[in-house]
Amino acid sequence: MHEQTMTFKIRDEKEDELKKKLMIIYDALKEKGYNPINQIVGYILSEDPTYITTYNNARSLVRHIDRDELLHILVKSYIDL
Repeated sequence: MHEQTMTFKIRDEKEDELKKKLMIIYDALKEKGYNPINQIVGYILSEDPTYITTYNNARSLVRHIDRDELLHILVKSYIDL
């Protein structure tokens, strides 16, 4: 009898966690009246955390996101691979 091998999708879990953080950041920026897309892009390009509001701990969350990993995930999702 063959036992079925259990696989783990660490990458998917990591992407899900990153997406949750990004949505919290997005919502915090929107609630404070900022254009969330412009602010997040500004942060990605400059790595300047002042683009992100401190509201709802968003700035702290963004500091725990690896920009290279974020860009990788964004490009991957955009071209849908």
